[in-house]
Amino acid sequence: MKLYEKRDKKRKRNKRLSIGALVIAVISFLIGAYIYLPNSNGPKTKVTTSLQPKVDILAAAESGLLPWALQVPLSRMAVYPGQDANHLLIAGGLTLSGTSTSGIYRLNITNGNLTHEGDLTNQVHDAASSLINNQYGIFGGGTSNSVNTTQIFSASGSVTGGGVLPQSRSDAAATKVGNTTYIIGGYNGSTADPEVLTTTNGQQFSNYGTLPVPVRYAAVVAVGTGIYIFGGMATSGNNLGSPVRTVQFINTQTHSISILRWQLPVPLEGASAFILNNEVFVAGGLSTVAETIQLGVGTTQVPGVPIQNNSLTQNTIWAVNETQGKFLYAGKLELPVAYAGTAVIGAREWLIGGEYNGQAVSTVQMITPNLKFGVAGQPGAGSPYYGSKLLIADRGNDRILVMNSQTNITWQISAAPGSSSYQQGFSSPDDAFFANHGTEIISNQENSTLLLIGYPSGKILWSYGHPDQPGFAPGYLRAPDDAYLLKNGQIVVADDQNCRVLFISQATKQIVFQIGHAGVCKHGISLASPNGSTPLFNGNILVSEILGSWVSEYTPQGNIVWSIHLPIAYPSDPQQIGASPTSNPNHYLIADYSNPGAILQFTSQGKIISEYQVKSGPGMLNDPSLVELLPSGVYLANDDHRDRMVAIDPTTNALVWQYGVSDIPGTSYGMVYKPDGFDLLLPNGTTPTHLATM
Repeated sequence: MKLYEKRDKKRKRNKRLSIGALVIAVISFLIGAYIYLPNSNGPKTKVTTSLQPKVDILAAAESGLLPWALQVPLSRMAVYPGQDANHLLIAGGLTLSGTSTSGIYRLNITNGNLTHEGDLTNQVHDAASSLINNQYGIFGGGTSNSVNTTQIFSASGSVTGGGVLPQSRSDAAATKVGNTTYIIGGYNGSTADPEVLTTTNGQQFSNYGTLPVPVRYAAVVAVGTGIYIFGGMATSGNNLGSPVRTVQFINTQTHSISILRWQLPVPLEGASAFILNNEVFVAGGLSTVAETIQLGVGTTQVPGVPIQNNSLTQNTIWAVNETQGKFLYAGKLELPVAYAGTAVIGAREWLIGGEYNGQAVSTVQMITPNLKFGVAGQPGAGSPYYGSKLLIADRGNDRILVMNSQTNITWQISAAPGSSSYQQGFSSPDDAFFANHGTEIISNQENSTLLLIGYPSGKILWSYGHPDQPGFAPGYLRAPDDAYLLKNGQIVVADDQNCRVLFISQATKQIVFQIGHAGVCKHGISLASPNGSTPLFNGNILVSEILGSWVSEYTPQGNIVWSIHLPIAYPSDPQQIGASPTSNPNHYLIADYSNPGAILQFTSQGKIISEYQVKSGPGMLNDPSLVELLPSGVYLANDDHRDRMVAIDPTTNALVWQYGVSDIPGTSYGMVYKPDGFDLLLPNGTTPTHLATM
């Protein structure tokens, strides 16, 4: 067979609309304008211009890479929802060596555990798949050639029977409407299979109709009583062997198959189509159009999978506006894939394995619509800080950046030799936070100074300390950390190597009060190398101490309210969680500045609410020094020694965003070097992660 004849196909199955939406869908479809075009097979083909009306506000997609992966790379397999909300079933597939498999496995999506349940009668990949009467059906597929067998198995992996397709077929897709399974598209080893087959039991099959545009590897999804067929590889005509932009539609109420007037943004085959919360998405796939992938900007580098610029494998997620017939940019996959196994569980679509540039991968990704990640089609869609500005203290590059939710750098200040900022002491910003309602930035420098910087003027407004002259006398600092501007105008800072926390008058540059004693580095008597001094809602200060892994709440008068020892090696920059004093004020976040690093959520009683620690792979952290909970519900952390910023969804531990190329420092767009601090600024001038300073 030709090379294009060996590529993959997928199957999709999804959820249905409400009854009210179905009525609207049918009426709208029937009154939609259309014209007739000749079909190569003879009969007239209806080209539809409108479909069911939908709301135009479509959620962007939160997309994440799970911290665990399959044991081996696998693509072109069948994937089904399991018997409960925590499991998927995987059957068959194609290995990295190009061998078809027969295994039936149960995948625990909470931890990645894989259990062998049984084996198919025949090794197969590129098969259509669907639920059949509470069992699991595989229709056709391929080994070295296309086959016509149907295999039906139970959740326990026991093959219970099956029928025979009218002819051999691989590269098809299947989905269900009601109790009927539709098998769509495909290839029999030499020619196209344009006939759409239906079955209710997996044993007897009926010819439903003919696709106007015969395709293989199409992305198929059922929406109410209709079925979308997105793209696929053409099996005839001028586009033979190439992906197409065509969108076809099966209306099971009118028993018609039509070509929609609107098309995919780019030709696609091997993409994933699914419906979540009544919103249709198309993700990934293979195209003839190269997709420029900015390393580190919405794309994660996976060990063993070198990400290439101008890749034909796509990572874009499109939301489908059915009212207007448009595809709206909704976000990006962390790793571009085609031919992945997919299934919906709850509010998430799971992409299992797949191929990147022709190579099978073992990654597992999830997608969920999330309005907190933005509105599809709007700038910044898919960003965990949608609509806000992100400040990054890019310590290794001697600069502070501010970027919008499209990751465009809108402002920066650097310590270039000879610059006015360098001459005024700006060098190696260790932390940086917005202050004074977003009109200033306060930064503690590794050269033992503090600076207040006008934003966006970039002017140095105030300084404390002596550049590159550490000390403990009045006016001196030694390794300052976590400087904040308080509501009363004072500046609080952890003077790490002097073992004290200082409250400094901005007006007089005098120390108003201090907790701890310079040179006395012992918890309880003084402070044991404090590296965090976060203002709390009640006016107190949250202090982390490196020696002994202590976290304590202190009053501004130096009295201990509570103190706990955490089971981590290097506590760094604890933060109070909550958008107000009534939002879990007793919940805190902290980073473990270690390799592998960790993120802990805990209480003042020392109870660990949750812990994130991944010991290898893309989700592993190396010396994270600050983590905060964003309004979107995800953790944002600077992963210092992996040279990136990362966002992690605590509900799945998925890596849902990153800026920077993992383990590769740089100054180019999309790259940072040892980022050591960050902050978020909302359009109204507030800082949602440390409102206590405003």
